[in-house]
Amino acid sequence: MATAVDTRTRRLTDSQWALIGPLLPSNQGRRGHPFRDDRRVVDGIIYRFRAGVAWRDLPRGEFGPWQTIWKRHRRYAGDGTWDRVLQALLSQADTAGLVDWDVSVDATIARAHQHATNTRRPDQPTGAFSNHKNLSFAEAEPDGHGIGRSRGGLTTKIHQVVDGNGLPLAIVVTGGQRNDGAMLEAVLNDIRVPRPGGGRPRTTPDAVLADKAYGSRINRQMLRSRGIRCVIPEKSDQTAARKRKGQNGGRPSKFDEDAYKDRNVVERSFALIKQWRGIATRYDKLAITYRAAAVLHAALTWATLLGEVA
Repeated sequence: MATAVDTRTRRLTDSQWALIGPLLPSNQGRRGHPFRDDRRVVDGIIYRFRAGVAWRDLPRGEFGPWQTIWKRHRRYAGDGTWDRVLQALLSQADTAGLVDWDVSVDATIARAHQHATNTRRPDQPTGAFSNHKNLSFAEAEPDGHGIGRSRGGLTTKIHQVVDGNGLPLAIVVTGGQRNDGAMLEAVLNDIRVPRPGGGRPRTTPDAVLADKAYGSRINRQMLRSRGIRCVIPEKSDQTAARKRKGQNGGRPSKFDEDAYKDRNVVERSFALIKQWRGIATRYDKLAITYRAAAVLHAALTWATLLGEVA
C-alpha cells in the first residue's frame, strides 16, 4: 500500500521511485561507504528546485543535512547520472511506443539571480552545454558557465527538444544571447535514445517542427541531409528575396501548415518546467548543476507516464 506523502516537501511517488531508484549508481554497487537514504536525498533535490530555496534552507527534518543533498546532486550532475536515468527511461518509453518522433524545438530564457553570477566569467563566449557524453567537469562546464548578456540582463537560455506529446527528449544550456536557430543542430545532436537490444541509439527524429527563427538555409540543408522532414515556416525576408529573383529564385520551401499546429507542445513543456522556481530563475553558479535540474525534471515526466501505463 502506498504511504501518505506530504506534497509540499515530497515529489517522488512510489511508481516514479520504482523506475528511477534502480538506475542510480548508489544501487549498483560502488567502492567505499555506500550511499544511504537515496529516496530522501532525491526528494530533497527535487524540493530545492521546485521551491527555489537556497541549499542551506532545505528542511533538515525532512531531508537531512543540506550538504549531503548538494554533494549528491553535484556528483550526479557531473558524472552524467541524471542523463543516464533519462536515457534509460526514454528507452523504455520508445520500446513501449510512447515516443512521438515528430519533435518540436524551441528555447526559453531564465533570468540569472545575483547568486548565480558572482563568479569569474567572460561575457563571451557562453558555450553550449550538455553532458550526455559523461564528460569530466573540466570538459563539460562551458566558458562563462552558460550565462550571457541579453536584453533581460544576465540570463541563461534552455534549448529543448520535445516529442510530439510535449515530453522532453534533449536539453542544452547556453547564455541568454545565443541565437535559437544557430543551436538547432547542437540540440538535435543531444537526442540519444538507447535501443534495448544494443547497437547504436536512436538520434534522428522523423520531423522537426520549429518557428521562423530556425528557418535558415543552413538548417534546412542540415535537416534534409539527415532525412528529417522540415516543418518550419519561411522567413518573410527569404520569401521576398526569392520573389525578387523571379525564376532564378527557386521554389518555395515545402511547409505543412496542419503539422505546424502541433508545435505549441514545446511551449507547454516550458510552462511545466518553469513551475520549478529554481529553473524559472537560475540560482546555480554552475551550468552543469542547473542543466541537471532540467534533466531531472524531464526524467520525472517520463517516469510519471511510464508509471501510468504500467
